Amino acid sequence: MLEIKPNLAPGAAEPKARPSAVPAEGVTTAEAARRTGVSVHTLRYYERAGLVVSPIDRTSGGRRRYGELDLKWVVICTKLRATGMPIRGIRRYAELVAAGPGNEAERLALMEAHRADVPAKQAETQQNLKLIERKIAIYRGSLAAGDAGRLWSPVQDTAGRREGGSAS
Repeated sequence: MLEIKPNLAPGAAEPKARPSAVPAEGVTTAEAARRTGVSVHTLRYYERAGLVVSPIDRTSGGRRRYGELDLKWVVICTKLRATGMPIRGIRRYAELVAAGPGNEAERLALMEAHRADVPAKQAETQQNLKLIERKIAIYRGSLAAGDAGRLWSPVQDTAGRREGGSAS
């Protein structure tokens, strides 16, 4: 049985109790959000955007009920998004999966193309992290030296000039 854990923030403690298996009648939108680690809004967006592989069941009152496969699919979508796959790519993947057998080569090609993009995105993230680390060093140094007030600020003086020192 599926036991989906919510996405945890970096450094967050693992929940002590694991979510139970999905009941046969499914779970509410709020419970699906809790189990998958996405917001209720995101769940509804995935459905509207055509990112689900099958229609979400509804109660006689029209309320959504998410089954085990629905939750598994949401987790797949969130992982693909977290690695930078565009919504159109996820939508295409969902269409292929929903179409059933016979298009596995196209699914594979889609995944391989996405995998090829991930290292470039990781390298870009590493470059961005280096910039953030430089900024942290500048602020720590300025604060320790007592001259943080000289750091650049986007505040303009009455003559329209920018105040402050270096672009920090």
